[in-house]
Amino acid sequence: MTLDVADWLQRMGLEQYAPAFRDKAIDAAVLPSLTAEDLKDIGVTLVGHRRRLRDAIAALKPEAGSTVDPDASAEPTSTLASPAAARSAGAERRQLTVMFCDLVGSTALSAHLDPEEMSHIIGAFQKVCVSAVTSFGGSVAKYMGDGALVYFGYPSAHEDDAERAVRAVLALIDALAAMQLSVPIRPQVRVGIATGLVVVGELIGEGSAQERVAVGDTLNLAARIQSVASPDCVVVPELTRRLAGAAFDYEELGLHELKGIPDPVRLWRVAGESTARGRFDSRIFGGLTPLVGRAEEIALLGRRWGHAKDGDGQLILLSAPAGFGKSRMTQAFREHLDDPAITCLQFFGSPFHLNSAFHPFIRQLEWAAGIVRSDTGPQKLDKLEAILEGSAESRTEAAALVADLLSIPFGERYRPLQFTEVVKKQRTMEVLEEQLVLLSRRDAVLVLFEDTHWIDPTSIELMGRATFQSVLNARKRELPISLGFVDGCAQQRAACSRSRTSPGNLRPP
Repeated sequence: MTLDVADWLQRMGLEQYAPAFRDKAIDAAVLPSLTAEDLKDIGVTLVGHRRRLRDAIAALKPEAGSTVDPDASAEPTSTLASPAAARSAGAERRQLTVMFCDLVGSTALSAHLDPEEMSHIIGAFQKVCVSAVTSFGGSVAKYMGDGALVYFGYPSAHEDDAERAVRAVLALIDALAAMQLSVPIRPQVRVGIATGLVVVGELIGEGSAQERVAVGDTLNLAARIQSVASPDCVVVPELTRRLAGAAFDYEELGLHELKGIPDPVRLWRVAGESTARGRFDSRIFGGLTPLVGRAEEIALLGRRWGHAKDGDGQLILLSAPAGFGKSRMTQAFREHLDDPAITCLQFFGSPFHLNSAFHPFIRQLEWAAGIVRSDTGPQKLDKLEAILEGSAESRTEAAALVADLLSIPFGERYRPLQFTEVVKKQRTMEVLEEQLVLLSRRDAVLVLFEDTHWIDPTSIELMGRATFQSVLNARKRELPISLGFVDGCAQQRAACSRSRTSPGNLRPP
């Protein structure tokens, strides 16, 4: 049986090269003798594609001029393996978010730099890349010279792989901007991300060159999108944008004709992280349906809020399995109050910041102050001072501690913090606790802690302290305050027990 070159390319997911092979008269007899230079002449510009084709060609093992049976000649672990053989080798069908990342201007740089210096730049890029990717649950599938191919969803899959991929890119861009190199160069990257079905896990190559690859149009799409991106820019198609949700702000780039992609693709540039507060808000895309069957629970929350306004501090533990609708119920309760004057503080745990001390409190302070990434240092300090409570003297010390917590340099604006790390942590907790107490003296405050199973231990400790002090003062009629704990877990119950009060519990019916 004679090998059909077009069918052979299609089984590898490289069918876009079939017309070029046909135009260059590449048939089964010529195929085994192709070199890397021949593949470049044909138009195979991507290094990864050339590598896969060379490995597949090596697996054919034909005699000159003979015909080739693709099923007989292919090794079970090669790209030419049948679907059944691929599955037996560990390949599986998955939805994958694929990221192509490429250093900007590396060819021009290599012409002006010593090879050792260029090697150092690429090595530093790869180190920063793997750190950013793995911290968000992705895996670097392959380094391709000055670029990288990254998978989110293999070998470990998460419900939010598209969001993780975008966050990893933003972290990578920040890390590259902060790098200190031996040459006066600031590395930049352009990134394309796409999501779709692939067959992943198939082994190709032999010996030390053996690797697991993903095959499918998603990889081609991500590679083509990457070529459209500007320096320090990440571009995504519509599906990835919808899966990432409202966690980011986007700029529409319109429809693009991409080489090898049959239909025009609408692309979006990620402008940065949005102001969405917490996972629930970031997942809302296109509005919400009405909440049904929770009137009794909403009424109970309303009664507890009434007690808090009368000076009787309340604790409510809202506990239910994941996906039960705890965040939705909390939002519905806030809408039920229908009073924009109510002070509501929200603290969110994050799976990306399990080991980041005070992360929920840092985010709440940034939201309350309206601090954004584009603000200058003095602008951030002005906004921070505007939301702090207390006398001018106490606000100055509080501002220095909170600015340090938010990593805002304050230079000579405040006195240097001459504390040990242990004392600074203790004083920071006291300041945050004092701010909550001072704020509560005006009127009842609704405080919500969500996703506390993802809150770092330091924040859990502060939650317990704030609960005890605030509710104790409220019971003494010193201040009105309501504390709501959402998404109950062992840590929350421990925090409640430290407060020495009996929390109101909402249980699923």
